Amino acid sequence: MRHLIPAVLTALAFSALLISCKKNDNAGPQGPADLRDSVVLAGLTLPWEILWGPDNHIWFTERGGRISRFNPATGDRTTLFNVPDVVSQGEGGLMGMVLHPSFSSQPYVYIVYNYTNAGQYREKIVRYTYGNNTLQAPLNLIENIPAANVHNGSRLVIVGDKLFASTGDANNTALAQNVSSPAGKILRLNLDGTIPSDNPVSGNPYWSLGHRNPQGLVYARNMLYSTEHGPSSDDEVNIIEKGRNYGWPDVAGFCDSPAEQTFCNAQNVMQPLREWTPTIAPSGLDYYTNDAIPQWKNSLLFTTLKNTRLYQLELSDDGRSITNVNEFYNNTWGRLRDICIATTGEVYLCTSNGSNDRIVQISKK
Repeated sequence: MRHLIPAVLTALAFSALLISCKKNDNAGPQGPADLRDSVVLAGLTLPWEILWGPDNHIWFTERGGRISRFNPATGDRTTLFNVPDVVSQGEGGLMGMVLHPSFSSQPYVYIVYNYTNAGQYREKIVRYTYGNNTLQAPLNLIENIPAANVHNGSRLVIVGDKLFASTGDANNTALAQNVSSPAGKILRLNLDGTIPSDNPVSGNPYWSLGHRNPQGLVYARNMLYSTEHGPSSDDEVNIIEKGRNYGWPDVAGFCDSPAEQTFCNAQNVMQPLREWTPTIAPSGLDYYTNDAIPQWKNSLLFTTLKNTRLYQLELSDDGRSITNVNEFYNNTWGRLRDICIATTGEVYLCTSNGSNDRIVQISKK
């Protein structure tokens, strides 16, 4: 299917786009970066994952089950596959996706989504094989992860020959501290779905526990970073370490109350790099290393849903603390679900407004 911008934008939306592209005077605190933004694709329905593929296309999922690829240079969009057993319920459906790091020789596409099993709402991670503009030969890597209308996590990232996956507590807070449950965890699997022998517990896929709803995951500076939704307070950015406890539901944010301090000391809780109260609903997360937007170099970038903006977190030299925070695009595009970065340095965001969702390109003026 071919989608060009004039065919999908209404006259009113296109006029609003032209106005927004002139200058971001109303986009909130701009920090040091002088940016240009424009819509490259519209007419989507709740895109969840966008990633930059080795073919210089944006690969993306939509919660209803569709997987597509899009060439921002030409406007060509191709629907690759509709996952047959996706059940989109509440905030669930088809969510995270990642490509095998040696995609040309091992064309595997990893996805995570919700489905039903014996009447129970569940989550699973499946590996498909890409070929001839479609996906085939599904291999279930892990199934029957608890799921719910909310708190499903569902971001994927590959580090070397290991697959990391975030899972939410499935609206059942007790699961986050239950080592026997895969919910409320960061999971670690081999790329064929087997469990690595050096995981914290033999035969168990969990890597870290005590998570509420982590929706961003990126590996950078030899560390795994995540964004996580708090309850009515304490959204977090974390560094994920092997076997560590991140506190939920006994701790939200920092270990700052007497009860939290007691739990943190007893359970070796890892405190966040930063927390936000009121909450901002952080989602997709990436790391910027390109020279194209020099003010963003060596920073974490993440999107937010609740306060509808893009955050830049400048990191210290060792990557273990945040030295400065900048905010961009406040209420410009509505809810922002995910972010990806082209090899040439352009940044792409996808909205999550439920109708006429868009992919937006950001570059330096």
